[in-house]
Amino acid sequence: MNNISRLDWLENPEVFKINRIDAHSDHLYYEKEDDIALGYDMPLRQYLNGKWKFSYAINQDKRIKDFYKESFNCENFNEIDVPGHIQLQGYDNVQYINTLYPWDGREELRPPHISKEYNPVGSYIKYFELKNELKNKKVFISFQGVETAFYLWLNGEFIGYSEDSFTPSEFELTKYLKDGENKLAVEVYKRSSASWLEDQDFWRFSGIFRDVYLYATPKCHVKDLFVKQDLDDTYKNGKLEVNIKLDALEKCIVKAYLKDKDEKIIFKFNEVEGNENIIFNEVIKNVNLWSAENPYLYTLYIEILDEKNNLIEIIPQKIGFRKFELKNKIMHLNGKRILFKGVNRHEFSCKTGRAISKEDMIWDIKFIKQNNINAVRTSHYPNQSYFYDLCDEYGIYLIDEANLESHGSWMKLGKCEPSWNIPGSLPEWREVVVDRAESMFQRDKNHPSILMWSCGNESYAGTNILEMANYFHKNDDTRLVHYEGVFWNREFNEISDIESRMYAKPHEIEEYLNNNPEKPYINCEYTHAMGNSCGGMNLYSELEDKYLMYQGGFIWDYIDQAIETTDDNGNKILAYGGDFDDRATDYCFCTNGIIYADRTPSPKVQEVKYLYSNVKIDIDKNGIVIKNNNLFITTEDYDFIISLEKEGEKLLEKTIKVIVNPQEKKIIDFKYPELKENGEYILNVSMVLNKDTIWTNKGHEVTFGQYVFNINEFKKEEIIKKGEFKVIHGDGNIGVKGNNFYFMFSMQEGGIVSLCYDGKEYITRTPKISYFRATTDNDKGNMHNFRCAQWQIAGANQKLIDFKVEEKENEAILTYIFELPTAIPTNNVIKYTVKRCGDIDVNINYKGVEGLSEIPLLSMDFKLKREFNNFKYYGYGPEENYIDRSQGARLGVFKSTAKENMSRYLIPQECGNRMNVRWAEVTNNNGDGLKFKFKNNPFELSLLPYSAYEIENAMHIYELPNINYTWVRIIAKQMGVGGDDSWGAPVHDEFLIPSNKDIEFDFTISRI
Repeated sequence: MNNISRLDWLENPEVFKINRIDAHSDHLYYEKEDDIALGYDMPLRQYLNGKWKFSYAINQDKRIKDFYKESFNCENFNEIDVPGHIQLQGYDNVQYINTLYPWDGREELRPPHISKEYNPVGSYIKYFELKNELKNKKVFISFQGVETAFYLWLNGEFIGYSEDSFTPSEFELTKYLKDGENKLAVEVYKRSSASWLEDQDFWRFSGIFRDVYLYATPKCHVKDLFVKQDLDDTYKNGKLEVNIKLDALEKCIVKAYLKDKDEKIIFKFNEVEGNENIIFNEVIKNVNLWSAENPYLYTLYIEILDEKNNLIEIIPQKIGFRKFELKNKIMHLNGKRILFKGVNRHEFSCKTGRAISKEDMIWDIKFIKQNNINAVRTSHYPNQSYFYDLCDEYGIYLIDEANLESHGSWMKLGKCEPSWNIPGSLPEWREVVVDRAESMFQRDKNHPSILMWSCGNESYAGTNILEMANYFHKNDDTRLVHYEGVFWNREFNEISDIESRMYAKPHEIEEYLNNNPEKPYINCEYTHAMGNSCGGMNLYSELEDKYLMYQGGFIWDYIDQAIETTDDNGNKILAYGGDFDDRATDYCFCTNGIIYADRTPSPKVQEVKYLYSNVKIDIDKNGIVIKNNNLFITTEDYDFIISLEKEGEKLLEKTIKVIVNPQEKKIIDFKYPELKENGEYILNVSMVLNKDTIWTNKGHEVTFGQYVFNINEFKKEEIIKKGEFKVIHGDGNIGVKGNNFYFMFSMQEGGIVSLCYDGKEYITRTPKISYFRATTDNDKGNMHNFRCAQWQIAGANQKLIDFKVEEKENEAILTYIFELPTAIPTNNVIKYTVKRCGDIDVNINYKGVEGLSEIPLLSMDFKLKREFNNFKYYGYGPEENYIDRSQGARLGVFKSTAKENMSRYLIPQECGNRMNVRWAEVTNNNGDGLKFKFKNNPFELSLLPYSAYEIENAMHIYELPNINYTWVRIIAKQMGVGGDDSWGAPVHDEFLIPSNKDIEFDFTISRI
């Protein structure tokens, strides 16, 4: 054992563990069978979580060097919570950065060197007494996660050193323990040579951020367990190979048996005498298969008994029989072609960073299941063991990713430049990266949810990463190996068993799949969910049935990485990169989640849930088609609720049971009731759970289908109301007066300046035509704001060039013509037709012209009084939707408020849009208000407490001003939000608004 610590280890890539014990499986063990029910609280474990003594120094020279000695008095030390990051507890600075190394622009460093000026050191001390259950046994300490390198002492004696932030580091303490109080000392460094390998796209923290615990082992102990769970070629019989490494101080007997979910023993292995290596190898007939759809788990029990048949140790190991393989260049699970409907998931909490709790993990796993997500890539490091247990139990397919990313060493300003790439093929980096593969594999190997091992992320390629892949292949023939980096260097194509790409456009994927590919394809990252995004996701989903070798992808990413802090007024806010004066930084690029950082869903989830559903419901006038795309389960656990509605009024509802076998479809002949009343009808079919599950409650909707149809046997003639109707001519204004209404139109302002019903004024300023939306993160990334800047000016600075009024018996028509200050001039015509009944028909006509960029949107903006903040509408909902993100929306009558409609994207941007709106009512709390109704074609609607210009000018939600108005936008059309990526991908052409075509739309304004 090495008993001397050295600081130069921090800069030596060939020194990454000193006295650390070998990595092993994460199985649990007990001395008594009755203790198994305690689960994670196994008696032979003693947690050291909680308050620790702590001292901080900015670098190694400023640290207190002798703090670990028994004689050192640490009464003046502060306290810190373990697990936790030091940066979120008042020490050092938080920093977010993506591809560049965090010291870029501050120090000129090259691997493996680290700063001597800035390398924060955390000196931790924990006093403890060994609990009785651990005494008189071998005792070890486990650090489940320490970032990024640490030294360990016990009672003044050096114990060891370790790197790799995201896998356990464990050491034996037995000979250094003493009766009574023990002093544990840990010195944690933020930077080491390991930092060159941990350049992930995340906040740069440090400290002891996962559990720390002691554990003791019985006199005969299974120190490592590898249970290979496979199937034979019939996919009916389980192949079970159990490899046991035993640490035995005396003779013992090993027994093993298998129980099903009901705790019934279904198989007993022959007992054997204990020795260092034991193998059981059996075929179990007619097993229940494990999949995400039906995550059936057996429990393998291993018992260690002494010569008198007394129990020494018992291990309950959950297992799932499944076979994952490549067949005919296609990935199959249990003989069926698999589709990954996945997300990339950082471990993150806005309050505690990557030190997440079990409650966070349970929330995540339930949310993932509830929204039809079936797969997770552990981007970009191994997660806590408990998450893998949840994935086994709940049913989630995993790509388990090693803690390796050296993005900044080979990509500079978005271009591949690997002149000093690590680990590359440099011999001094070989052992450390293979150790990271080994540490992940050995801990996680028994989890059936893991289908692929990943060699890390964005680290280019070379012989060292090839050695990682070789390690996985050598040790595990039940899984595939994934690595996207070979895309950048085809010389090492053999590293990855599959073709994995990031942010490929749909047409690029099709090009690959149409060119005689050698490997199946997945998007390990796609549909970049930054801000208002995930547009065009359906273009990827459509590839699933078109190409068998297209096998899905993983959305980037799951949760916004924003940190909760307080502003100058003491209000809690969510902050992103740069908000902590952190430089270099990539600002808001950490906010890419489909859920917000506080674990509330964003509107993007609506689309993801629908497109990821394994059951599709198609409805037309002939009936209902239910297609079950599940691989293994029928629809027997679901009810189908059929309802018929007319503008929010439910006319009928009934529940039916339909059993559709996996990979089959059924046609349901639905008899419509006799419908006599003219109008638009909606037939909805909702698929809901008919029983409670571990991930949600009975009644949870999985997916839906909808069919909209009209009955128009005759058209009602317009009824002209009698009563006062008068046009009042002024020198600058035209008034129109009738029963209980008065409108004023300005010849100078170019539109309505007064809109009164029953003596109440509704507008504050003249409604204006707008061509501008507050730019989204994607817009900024693809230079939309540069390309389309003239449209922002066009709406704000259009010039009135003509006005005329025409009077008829029952209506007055006021026409305004505006010239737009675009690079190539064009004009826009607005026609108001005021009816005797008090309605106003609005017709807007934009004249297309060649040579201009696409139009962001075309709308009429109403600046109403703040009190009119409630709205009810008949259109697409319930969440915001756009032309390229509307698959998951449905037609119906929905209610909201201006404030609720403001999506909480970290940078305020375009949000709250609703498509296919037939009518919308905007009211105050008393029910007074305006109604907007379509005439020829449904419009799009936005109702927010801020104008597009106010939203555009804010960098954070909390910078938006106090609410003064309600802004209503009646929109002819808005371009899509895009989402293939957020740094250059344009919105797809079919979701754009060409400026060379005329656009005409109309709607009616009336009182409620």
